[in-house]
Amino acid sequence: MSQPAFDFGEAEFDDATNPTYGVAELAEAINAQLRRGFTDGVWVRGEVNGLSDRGPHTYFSLIEQTDEGKAVLNVQLFAPAKRRLRPLLERNRLELRNGMKVRIFGHLDFWAQGGRLGLKMAGLDPRYTLGEIAQTRDDVMRRLAVSGLLDANARLPFPPLPLRVGVAASLDSAAWHDFHDEVLRSGHAFHVTVVDTRVQGDTAVPMVAGAVSTLSRLDLDVIVVIRGGGARNELAVFDAEPIARAIATSPLPVLTGLGHEIDRSVADEVAHLALKTPTACAGELVKRVSTYIDSAEAQWNGILRRAHDIVDAAQFDVADRAHRVARRTHAAVERSDERLAARAALLRSRVPSILADAEARLGEKKLRVVERSDLLLERQADRVERARLRLAALDPAVQLARGWSITRLADGRLVRSANEATSGDELITVVADGSITSTVHDPTESETGPTR
Repeated sequence: MSQPAFDFGEAEFDDATNPTYGVAELAEAINAQLRRGFTDGVWVRGEVNGLSDRGPHTYFSLIEQTDEGKAVLNVQLFAPAKRRLRPLLERNRLELRNGMKVRIFGHLDFWAQGGRLGLKMAGLDPRYTLGEIAQTRDDVMRRLAVSGLLDANARLPFPPLPLRVGVAASLDSAAWHDFHDEVLRSGHAFHVTVVDTRVQGDTAVPMVAGAVSTLSRLDLDVIVVIRGGGARNELAVFDAEPIARAIATSPLPVLTGLGHEIDRSVADEVAHLALKTPTACAGELVKRVSTYIDSAEAQWNGILRRAHDIVDAAQFDVADRAHRVARRTHAAVERSDERLAARAALLRSRVPSILADAEARLGEKKLRVVERSDLLLERQADRVERARLRLAALDPAVQLARGWSITRLADGRLVRSANEATSGDELITVVADGSITSTVHDPTESETGPTR
């Protein structure tokens, strides 16, 4: 086999038709050729990987997965170009992050010191990145819709008193502190369980999805997913399907507060309630608890008012019944007094005749006693004794001893009714152990005498 390239004859080392380059010379030749081949620069698309800042400069790799494997291109974003691109990125709310799909413009350059080909970045097409984000988001939304998960969490009933709250957030972030401070200031008895998780970067998606799944297994009322805003492409973390499915399939209502006033992520779309900021999430929970407490207080006050009304009505009814009982009692006593007085009068009228009859019977019995035997005398004595006891029971003095009294006017007439005595009359009331003298006084007359 002929190998003229390896002919070690007397040929010159520096043949113009087949020159030999030094390493530095070859690097210059490569760069010259690259400048001639890509005079106006070149646009390249791919995915950002290995992003790192070294001083004012930024370095990363642009990668693309192909059938043959992964293609890699080193990219350098030097400080001057970085300053020029910053307004463009801010205007479109973008920030270079690992995993971000970009279309960038630059100039190819072979770095002799490292022996590597790279791209000096000079521009970026934001429409490409935003389009990729939108396309990815639409694909996820479509799959969730087919699975019937878009409104699955929204259909869950929201607890009336959401005091047990699970939070997926980064404990080092301002978002967590804003949420925690707002809840603390409310003064309500919130019980907060927080899972510390990254909300940006390569590990954010599995960590946030895992945090939601973990909180879903706890005895909680609601779950809150929060972060403190950021670039639009950072929000794309919450467009990831694992996070969306973890929220959609959670048995608890999920609130999102991702710090974006305009954009909505897929996580927002599948959540029970999407709010703009972490503070707004806390405010919503505080408002619902306050509303429940106010409603409960109103109901309790209504119950107290009804109870007071019932008590007042019962007191009025009791007082009315007491007055009626008192009136009936007085009437019954008066009727009893009248019946007693009538019986006393009847007794007084019958006593003389009873005594006369008794004396007559006694005389007869004396004769019979004399005529009959001692046995008959004993029997008659027993009967006399019984008669004496019965007579004693009918004696007015016995009734007086029991507490009754007899009232007469000064002329001796019995007083049977209050109408029989007038003001100034002298009354003599006979009781068991004596008599009491009193003067009738009309209560309608004043102390100084009757008025005209």
